[in-house]
Amino acid sequence: MLGQTSILYADSGRVPLASRLSWRSRVRIYRLFLAVCAPGRDERILDVGVTSDTRFSESNFLERLYPLKDRITCVGTEDGSHLEREYPGVRFIRVGPGTRLPFGDREFDVAFSNAVIEHVGDRDRQRAFVAEMLRVARRVFVVTPNRWFPFEAHTGLPLAHYLPAATFRALLRRTRYRFWAEEAHLNLLAKGELRQLFPPAVRPRLVLTGVGLGKLKSNLAAYADSDGRGH
Repeated sequence: MLGQTSILYADSGRVPLASRLSWRSRVRIYRLFLAVCAPGRDERILDVGVTSDTRFSESNFLERLYPLKDRITCVGTEDGSHLEREYPGVRFIRVGPGTRLPFGDREFDVAFSNAVIEHVGDRDRQRAFVAEMLRVARRVFVVTPNRWFPFEAHTGLPLAHYLPAATFRALLRRTRYRFWAEEAHLNLLAKGELRQLFPPAVRPRLVLTGVGLGKLKSNLAAYADSDGRGH
């Protein structure tokens, strides 16, 4: 298959060692997912937000690593139909941006999403994204880049994203990274902001994960039962 490309990987793919570090980070995320969500052999997993990109090993890593392919359903706004060919048993459904997921309440045991929520838009849209995951699954696991990690994952730029969001976006508009200047394309989250996306009745546990030094990690994971308990 010829490599398919996604705008979401357009700039990070140019950063030296980015793919290798991203793979290491995602292996750690996968191990955390198994540890805290502990999906059983008969449990159904929904992966929310797969990509069309086939150039990098870290793309769609859940489908690559999880051994029980027939227990995975994945959705995305890009064409992920290649996943059904690459990983027999996986089911792919294409969805529109910001639309209701085409599943019933609690249809899945676990809903998983990695590096998607920062791309769905403003805080209200991010909150709706979490609400849909909580609606369709009994347990949820959401991962996003840690805003306070020194290097921004999509551009590879150091420290600029520490600026106030409006200033950071104004800066990006003057560079070749202008795509990422729009809130609809990139809206980074810190720990407290991710927690606030969950409804008051749900108390997620938050963990720093991925690559980094000491407590300074590249990613932030939130997980909870949809009945309100962090687990």
